[in-house]
Amino acid sequence: MALVFVALGANLTDPVTQLDNACKAIIELAIRSSHSTLEISPYYRSAPMGDVVQPDYVNAVVGFSTTLEPIELLDALQKIENEQGRVRLERWGPRTLDLDILLYDNQTIDSSRLTIPHYGMKQRSFVLVPLADIAPQLLLPCGTKLKQLINAELTAELEQIVR
Repeated sequence: MALVFVALGANLTDPVTQLDNACKAIIELAIRSSHSTLEISPYYRSAPMGDVVQPDYVNAVVGFSTTLEPIELLDALQKIENEQGRVRLERWGPRTLDLDILLYDNQTIDSSRLTIPHYGMKQRSFVLVPLADIAPQLLLPCGTKLKQLINAELTAELEQIVR
């Protein structure tokens, strides 16, 4: 059984509903794959990355245990994205749903389809802050404590969404 953390993001077609629906689908996945419960961070609004003009994102992080292998989990998450209308047109472009595996236990994976820990997660407030909400004592595979990466500047970049 592996403890995994997945980042959720959406900025098209009612992003809050997209995340709510993704959480429901991931709960089913977690229950089906290991009878696990799911921890869900608060939702946050964040500015988009890159140069593409687009609406702000709604982001969250979920954590759960699974018996799925990393590529099986990736396939299951991409199926959820596709079922919610995800179309991959441009890097860092707008999307109905983006699900990224951040961490899979303490593993480091670097393959053509999957990189874990997720590249860039240490620099992304919309990943670190919600991850710290559900796993404040987390130690990353590199040995860095998650709470060492969180500062006032990062948290100021986000707006928590009350729902």
